[in-house]
Amino acid sequence: MCGIAGLFDKYEDLSQNIKMLSDMSKTLVRRGPDENGIYIDHNVALIHRRLVVIDKDNGKQPMLCGMNNEKYVIVYNGELYNTRELRDELKQKGYKFKGHSDTEVVLKCYIEYGRECANKLNGIFAFAVYEMHAKKLFLCRDKVGVKPLFYSEFENGIVFGSEIKSLLASGKVKPTVTEEGLTEIFFLGPARTPGNGIFKNVCELLPGEYAVYCDGKLQKTRYFKLTAKEHTDTAEQTVEKLRYLLTDAIEKQLVSDVPMCFFLSGGLDSSIIVQTAANFYKRNSEDKAVTYSVEYQDNMKYFEKSLFQPTADVEFIRLMVENADTFHNEVILDNADLAEALYPSVEARDLPGYVDVDSSLLLFCKEIKKNYTVALSGECADELFGGYPWYHNRDILFEDCFPWSRSQDIRRSILRDGVLTKGEEYVREKYLDTCRHSDKLSTDTELSSRMREMFNLNYYWFMQCLLERKDRCSMYSGLEVRVPFCDYRLVEYAYNMPWEIKAYDGREKGIVRKAFEEILPFDIAWRKKSPYPKTHNPVYMNKCREKVEKILKKKTLLSELLSESGIRNIMENPDGITSPWYGQLMKAPQILAYIVELDYWFEKYNVNIE
Repeated sequence: MCGIAGLFDKYEDLSQNIKMLSDMSKTLVRRGPDENGIYIDHNVALIHRRLVVIDKDNGKQPMLCGMNNEKYVIVYNGELYNTRELRDELKQKGYKFKGHSDTEVVLKCYIEYGRECANKLNGIFAFAVYEMHAKKLFLCRDKVGVKPLFYSEFENGIVFGSEIKSLLASGKVKPTVTEEGLTEIFFLGPARTPGNGIFKNVCELLPGEYAVYCDGKLQKTRYFKLTAKEHTDTAEQTVEKLRYLLTDAIEKQLVSDVPMCFFLSGGLDSSIIVQTAANFYKRNSEDKAVTYSVEYQDNMKYFEKSLFQPTADVEFIRLMVENADTFHNEVILDNADLAEALYPSVEARDLPGYVDVDSSLLLFCKEIKKNYTVALSGECADELFGGYPWYHNRDILFEDCFPWSRSQDIRRSILRDGVLTKGEEYVREKYLDTCRHSDKLSTDTELSSRMREMFNLNYYWFMQCLLERKDRCSMYSGLEVRVPFCDYRLVEYAYNMPWEIKAYDGREKGIVRKAFEEILPFDIAWRKKSPYPKTHNPVYMNKCREKVEKILKKKTLLSELLSESGIRNIMENPDGITSPWYGQLMKAPQILAYIVELDYWFEKYNVNIE
C-alpha cells in the first residue's frame, strides 16, 4: 500500500514550485514510509509514497512506460489480486515485464484497454495514469471503495490525493466548511455522504468509479455498481459457491514479500480467515499463522452483557488459537492512552471520526507494525451477509430511517438553538435517495425489496465508514490491512442472495456459518455476533469528561455551535442515552469523545465556516 497525490494546473510550471509538491508528499509519509518519488512534466506532477510489500526493486513509482507514440506514467496505491492472470493475458498480447509488481501490470493493462481496464482489476486500489502527449489524466478507485481517492477541481486544473491533507497542502484547497459540511459532521458523522469530502470543493471518487480529466473538464463514470439479478443457485449450491469465493479471496490475498499476520477477535469472520490461512500454510509447508487480538486494561471487571455485545472475546480467541495452531499476540490498551489517541485519529482521517473505535485500532496497528507490514482482517461480512440486529428485528428493518442512527434527538441536543435547522431534513433526503437508487427486480417481494435497500444503506454508508477507519488507522502506522470479504465477487453474489438463504437457520450471517462450519469449532461457527471490542472501563469516560470540561470553557468557533447545557446533560446523565449516536455502541463516552475530536479538528486544521 502507498500514498498518491498529484496536480494538473493548466498555467503553472510546477517544476518551479518544488516546495509545494514536497509539502504534498510529506503529508503521505505515514502511508509510504519506505520510498518516495515525484514526476513533473511542466504543468503536471504525480507524487508517490511507497510502503514496500511486493517487488522492491521493480515496483518503484512513479512508473513510466512508452508505447504507441505515447508516454504513460502511473502512481498507484493498492494490491491487485489477479496480477498473475492479467500478466499472462498481457504477455500473450506481446507485453514484456521487468518484474512481478502489480503496478506494472496495472499500467500496461491501462495501455492495452484504456479506461476499460478498471473492469479487469480485482483488488483494492486507487491510481492515476497521465498520458503525456494527450495531456489526459485518468483517476480510478476500486470497485468496493477500500482505498480512498479525493480530488478538487479549481479554475485552472485539478488536485488529487489519497488523503484530504494532501489537497490542503497544495494550497488549491482551503480548510473551509459550509453549512452542508457541518450538517454532514453533526447529523451523519462519523459517516459521510458517498463522494462528499466535507471541506468545500473536496470530493471523493465513489466506489467503482473512474474519471478522466482533459481539456479542463472532468468526466466521471461508474464502472461498477450493485445490480439486481435472479439468484438461481439452490441453498446447497450457494453454500458451495460462497465457500469457494471466500476461500479463493483469502488465499489470493496471502501473497506478500514481507511478513504477514492476521487480526483475530474470536468472532466468525476473523476466525474463517485465520483458519483458512492456517490450512493453506500447512498444505504448503509454510510457517504457522501469526495472530493478534486487542483488549483493554481491566476490561473484564466492567464488562456487562447487552443485546449488541452478549459475550466477551477472550475465551473464543483462545479456542481459535488452539484450533488453528497460531502464534498469538494480545495487545492490551491503556484507557488513558485510548483517550489521548483521539487526536492522532483525527489527523489520520482528516475529520472527526469513530472516536475510540478509531483510536483503539490506531494503537493496535501501531503495535502490530513493530513486527509486521501486512495483515488480514474480517471487515465487512456483517454488512454483506446480514450480521447486524437491524437486519433481523422487523420493526427496525422497516423503520423509515438509517438503522444505525434512528433518532436525531441526541445530535440536536448538543447544538445551540437555531443551528443547522435543516439537519433532520438533510439526513432524511440522503436516506431516501439511497433507497430510491437500490436496483430491484419486478419479482421482488416486500421483504426482498427492503433487503436490497438495507444492503445498499449498509454498503454505501456503514461499510464505507468502517473501510475508511480501517484504511486511515492502519496506514497511519504504515500497516497494510487487506479485507477478503470485500472481494467484489462476494459483494455481487451477496446482493442477490435471497434472505431465506442468507439468514440460514434464522441466524445472522447464517449462510457464512454453514459454509465454514466444518473447519471451525462449533462454538465459533455458531457464536452470536459480537461487535468490535470497546472499553467498558470508567477511566475512559472520566478522561473524556475532563477534556470536554476544558472545551466548554473555551470561546472558539466551535463553541458558537455547541449547546453547553445539552452537553452537560450527557455528562451528568450518561445512562439516559437510549439511542446510540451511531452504530451499536456509540453512547455517552463516545459522544463526549466526538466533541473532543471536533474541537481538535477545528483547531488543528484551522477550520473556518462559510
